[in-house]
Amino acid sequence: MDFGLSEEQEMIVNTVRAFVETEIYPHENEVERSGIVPPELGGEIRRKCIDLGFYACNFPEDVGGAGLDHVTFTLVERELGRGSLGLTVFFGRPSGILMACEGEQRERYLLPAVRGEKIDALAITEPDAGSDMRGMKCAARRDGGDFVLNGTKHFISHADVADFVIVFAATGEEETPKGIKKKITAFLVDRGTPGFEILKGYDSVSHRGYHNSTLSFDDCRIPEAQVLGEVHRGFDIANQWLYGTRLTVAATCVGRARRVFDLALPYAAERKQFGKPIGANQGVSFKLADMITEIDAADWLTLAAAWQVDAGRPADRQIASAKLYASEMLARVTDEAIQIFGGMGLMDDLPLARFWRDARVERIWDGTSEIQRHIISRDLLRPLGA
Repeated sequence: MDFGLSEEQEMIVNTVRAFVETEIYPHENEVERSGIVPPELGGEIRRKCIDLGFYACNFPEDVGGAGLDHVTFTLVERELGRGSLGLTVFFGRPSGILMACEGEQRERYLLPAVRGEKIDALAITEPDAGSDMRGMKCAARRDGGDFVLNGTKHFISHADVADFVIVFAATGEEETPKGIKKKITAFLVDRGTPGFEILKGYDSVSHRGYHNSTLSFDDCRIPEAQVLGEVHRGFDIANQWLYGTRLTVAATCVGRARRVFDLALPYAAERKQFGKPIGANQGVSFKLADMITEIDAADWLTLAAAWQVDAGRPADRQIASAKLYASEMLARVTDEAIQIFGGMGLMDDLPLARFWRDARVERIWDGTSEIQRHIISRDLLRPLGA
């Protein structure tokens, strides 16, 4: 097993880290204070990312992306995790689910998204359907050559800046071993479509500047040509691509944890109490030892899961383990870092309190910790007939 990075991967890591430090860090405090990313700043970050050749780096070269493998893209996400999500979202990683576009959809949605001309958002979650995707109430009924969509979505990330939304809606029912379940279809819905409204979402303690929205559909008419994939097969499309978002969560958690550790380590070596550095005390030094061990473990677990995907091997359990462990690790590491800094750790002069708050949502979105444990345990027990 080779745990080293290639020369190209080292270059990519260094380039993205430098981008985050020079283009993201200087704006973080203002975004944290105001909760807003000015449109001109978001556009500037996007343009600079395009100039670097990193925009849509998660897409294959034949559609205009950089064609990075999963391990290398995970390294990119890890470095982006060091910065404010409200700003790094403009670095541009369109939803991989757009690769399901066919025919004219490629020209209207896929290729503009890859070029940075349009921004997409993914709309799955509803007030009464979070982890249970097939319990959604947002529904689309067929009417001639169109579908008519009604219902509500919420917690929809960056829909406020999106040009179009990938909406999942119930389009029927089917009998399953666990009872009647909804059939799901994915639709491509443009901002400004009659009957479709993007509303302000909830104010969150996590990731200020990275907004969630509520989407309202009131007899919103969508041509069948805007069905993404096949009718009734939206659940399969979602499952096929959601692994990418969970790897992203794991990777960004590792990046945030490393930034936090990079603040705590020198502080422990320099801060003196009772005539010696606080790091000389086991109460602090052992915290550092535990923190770096957990960070390294999460890092390797995440990269190993990405490697499984690149190798074409089943990786659901490995991805779930990475997302579970990395997100829970970040909570522990940020908490311990604040303890090392003491009262200063909670002051706005440092980003620790921000990372501490941001860490809380990582255990919820893109599949809660409980869902990840379900995936892992099911993978272990099913072969044994349990």
